[in-house]
Amino acid sequence: MSVPPAPPIVLASESPQRRAILEQLGIPFVVFPPRFEEVGSDPVELAAGKARSVEGEGPVLGVDTEVIVDGEALGKPAHAVAAEAMLERLSGRTHEVVSGLCLRTPAWEELHSETTRVTFRALTARDLAHYVSSREWEGRAGGYAIQGLGASLVTRLEGDYLNVVGLPAALLVRLLADRFAGTYGFG
Repeated sequence: MSVPPAPPIVLASESPQRRAILEQLGIPFVVFPPRFEEVGSDPVELAAGKARSVEGEGPVLGVDTEVIVDGEALGKPAHAVAAEAMLERLSGRTHEVVSGLCLRTPAWEELHSETTRVTFRALTARDLAHYVSSREWEGRAGGYAIQGLGASLVTRLEGDYLNVVGLPAALLVRLLADRFAGTYGFG
């Protein structure tokens, strides 16, 4: 007797990083861009808003990731000068990458957050200029991408690496194992 295929997760995000992580984990998914205006900086509320804005046959997944330093969410830099200022602020310091995750079906909703601590090395003017000129900061919370050249900025990471990339994978796997034991290969 064959096992029926797992229903694809509806990913309420257009993030290529989130798609790549789901592919890496072997989780079937379809992308539905969220119809949600992002207001505020609470990643759990933003993840819930994204997930609630779409419907699908399978479970819906919404995720939002923020970079927090000195209690302030840095957001995505609008231009190179803003990116350099963010990176300068993170230089030689530890900051938090906080992701909100919402996994929902019509019957239930799970809301969680995951925090990873990231420490940057002290960055020189040359380091800043090199990274900013790479344009890798574009569209990235905190102005960097750890999965690319941004890895050269980091000296220490405490927590889920994939959370910093854009999806708290360990948390998602735990939720899928709890809610859908065996369906997606977990639990």
